[in-house]
Amino acid sequence: YLEKDAARGNDTFVTFDEILKLAQDHEVDFILLGGDLFHENKPSRKTLYTCLELMRKYCMGDRPVQFEILSDQSVNFGFSKFPWVNYQDGNLNISTPVFSIHGNHDDPTGADALCALDILSCAGLLNHFGRSPSVEKIDISPVLLQKGKSKMALYGLGSIPDERLYRMFVNKQVTMLRPKEDGDSWFNLFVLHQNRSKHGATNYIPEQFLDDFIDLVIWGHEHECKISPTRNEQQLFYVSQPGSSVVTSLSPGEAVKKHVGLLRIKGKKMNLQKIPLQTVRPFYIEDIILADHPDIFNPDNPKVTQAIQAFCMEKVESMLDNSERERLGNPRQPEKPLIRLRVDYSGGFEPFSVVRFSQKYMDRVANPKDIIHFFRHREQKEKNEDEMNFGKLVCKPASEGTTLRVEDLVKQYFQTAEKKVQLSLLTERGMGEAVQEFVDKEEKDAIEELVKFQLEKTQRFLKERHIDGEEAKIDEEVCMDFLLLFEITVGKWERERHWISPQLPNNMKKWGSASIVSGCQLVLLIFPIKAFRRARSNITDES
Repeated sequence: YLEKDAARGNDTFVTFDEILKLAQDHEVDFILLGGDLFHENKPSRKTLYTCLELMRKYCMGDRPVQFEILSDQSVNFGFSKFPWVNYQDGNLNISTPVFSIHGNHDDPTGADALCALDILSCAGLLNHFGRSPSVEKIDISPVLLQKGKSKMALYGLGSIPDERLYRMFVNKQVTMLRPKEDGDSWFNLFVLHQNRSKHGATNYIPEQFLDDFIDLVIWGHEHECKISPTRNEQQLFYVSQPGSSVVTSLSPGEAVKKHVGLLRIKGKKMNLQKIPLQTVRPFYIEDIILADHPDIFNPDNPKVTQAIQAFCMEKVESMLDNSERERLGNPRQPEKPLIRLRVDYSGGFEPFSVVRFSQKYMDRVANPKDIIHFFRHREQKEKNEDEMNFGKLVCKPASEGTTLRVEDLVKQYFQTAEKKVQLSLLTERGMGEAVQEFVDKEEKDAIEELVKFQLEKTQRFLKERHIDGEEAKIDEEVCMDFLLLFEITVGKWERERHWISPQLPNNMKKWGSASIVSGCQLVLLIFPIKAFRRARSNITDES
């Protein structure tokens, strides 16, 4: 995470090194990861190299692995070209196996459905499990492990869009397979990577959806460290949420101290020991509500802004002092802390210059550009009010607000589009997924694959019904559909660069020349020139 940041670029690598060394020092049987080993879907060469270097350093060796796998490994690791656990490979010398599911950041994409974990798996450094071959029905088959008399059924489910998985649970399309022999003697551990907290009606996975025979759930995705197991009194299993290993957002949940867990299992009993991480950059966050200090701040005072700035400086200095005291005696912890002061300026106050304020802490704080975050609570609109009071509107920075997903953008566009620009052959859902992979995950072939798939599907449909469809007409329909898709995609690029207004593009605004060039190359790459010319007569010059 943030590998190009001058201050924080090596934070994740240093902490990953610490975690692997803890595993080696405690001589663990294996390491279990809950997804999002990588922050980017296509990690950089440096990131991939450093990860391989550290895993080779700590996970290879002569120490014997003392547990065996009883389940069918061709089912557990069926997606791999080497469908067996890495420590049983005669060409490798593994001392600490790593088992991992994929997260939403490093999930499989593209025509081959590969992800960064598959590279580590192919290199023999990691065992990638929990992949579902179907999006309509999921059968989760456990990895069955045994050491002495203790037996563990390790279930895994890699990241799936929450709404889709929620619907599958409701429709009873998710099944967790259990061992036939001695079913009650297995310790059942389930690791998944989904929203645990409710972000919408179906944009999370309730704990009650999970089977009650599970003993422990390791919940990935959520960044706040709640690693101590908590009991779900309804399902009677325990849930451990390890959280992220480093701070990835300046929010209160990330201010909780980061830990890893040393899990010991004997029979059906378990014990989880919290181990605090020593190399994590310290993070301090505090809230100020200016209206709560009427004795200090008066909005009518012409010098109130200077008083607020001085007050904020005192708070920042206090947090820096706390950081210095806690860092003493721990040379492994980074010197510069992360500081976030959230200032509620409701009540007639005005914010001061954040840039000028930050310059005082350039050499003392790891995030000098975003120490201060000003915000105002939304005031409820009074009843029977005819006119909108624009002074009550709040503008949130992109980093603090919610992010509009690409699928939502596509869906919203076609819901509001005129009838003449509705889709003819391409589907709304498929288009949304293709645009998401193209924009967010840099899958350059995603849109081309969608178009090819839909063309072949249409041709099969016509052949089955012995209909002589006009090839030129089909090409033209697909071309028009794609041009709409191109409009949405470029619109998202432009909005991200703040080149055009954030409204959905009915009549496109002026585009940046770079987007026009790349867009034209994309059109010509996919469609025959003749098909493009046939459709061109129906396209406005502006489009």
